[in-house]
Amino acid sequence: MNKSPKVLGTFTLAMITMAAIVSLRNLSLTAELGFSAIFFLALAGIVFFIPTALVIAELAASWPRAGGCYVWVEEAYGKPLAFIAIWFSWMASVAWFPAVLAFTATMLAHMLTPVFPGLEHNTNFILLTMLAVFWGATLSNFIGIKFSGIFSSVGVMLGTLIPGALIILLGLWWIISGKPSQITLNLASLIPDFKLDNLSLFAGVILGFAGVELAAYNISDAKDPQHSYPRALIIAVSLILVVYVLGTLAIAVVVPQVDLSLASGLIQAFTVFFANVGLTWLVPVIALFLFAGALAGINAWIVGPAKGLLIVAQDGFLPRWLQQENSNGVPTALLLSQALVGSILALVFLYIQNSSASIWFLTALSAQFTCVQYILVFAAAVKLRYTQPRTPRAFKA
Repeated sequence: MNKSPKVLGTFTLAMITMAAIVSLRNLSLTAELGFSAIFFLALAGIVFFIPTALVIAELAASWPRAGGCYVWVEEAYGKPLAFIAIWFSWMASVAWFPAVLAFTATMLAHMLTPVFPGLEHNTNFILLTMLAVFWGATLSNFIGIKFSGIFSSVGVMLGTLIPGALIILLGLWWIISGKPSQITLNLASLIPDFKLDNLSLFAGVILGFAGVELAAYNISDAKDPQHSYPRALIIAVSLILVVYVLGTLAIAVVVPQVDLSLASGLIQAFTVFFANVGLTWLVPVIALFLFAGALAGINAWIVGPAKGLLIVAQDGFLPRWLQQENSNGVPTALLLSQALVGSILALVFLYIQNSSASIWFLTALSAQFTCVQYILVFAAAVKLRYTQPRTPRAFKA
């Protein structure tokens, strides 16, 4: 196995974490909750996101080896349960790929609207774009983790932080200038109805915060991981919460809930904002930025779980041919196998007539896989406090 140099610093680890979690397409999902989205986002942050980040920071700083949840669960419960944890982590990412690929293809269609209007409704274009993006991102990771880290960092800055900050500012301007809001902004509407539909949406909110452990799959490539990784999580968690809460409200105030598309709700909001200031020509430009952000998220999810599965393959749980790496230490056989599975799911996803319904189906599926993984990770953290109390912990939750 090739030894790679330590190339990932605190900033890059934070950007990889943001790329894994902050998909601005999730803002459309939370915007369906209206003003009560603040309640659900705060609840998800308190009971899931922040505790998970703290626990992951402790585990990664205490056992800074490549493999993420596989390493931590193995330390606590042995390799069989560790294999289950990493397998469910990988399945969650595979189930998530078609939805984010559809979002990426839609952004490209909006970029090309001035020349080729209506491409977002062209099934063949969406399919070809999904496959081209997926395979292109997969093959680009063959270059190595340093390139992957730079790609994710640049993509997050261009495609997440800039559009996220812009839509937040536009939303604040919309409210301050007294323009009509599509949601009621008062204390009564802040507290939601705890009906089944809203609880189902809350599952999607929880899933939107999943992935905080993704950078830990590459922790063996990090500089001073015991200290840089916890610092990276503090930066990432703070930015993520701000973007999700304020970005969600920005969409909800301008796009009626009945018209909100889960695949392109963000572009719908930007279209309304830009139309009100006579700058509709900026819609394709912002679609370009969102396209870059979506590519960064896909890139992070492609390489992270695959590197975890490489450890599994080396421990004998998978066929030997899946252990194949190139000269850059990249698990090429696993990446190609993952791309094949993801492509098949993309084909199935695309030919389901109701795209919003299929996105909900994949969201629910991915959420269930994710739950199993985190149950095992939290159980491992608790057990390791008792069985390995003397293990040095540079960070303790």
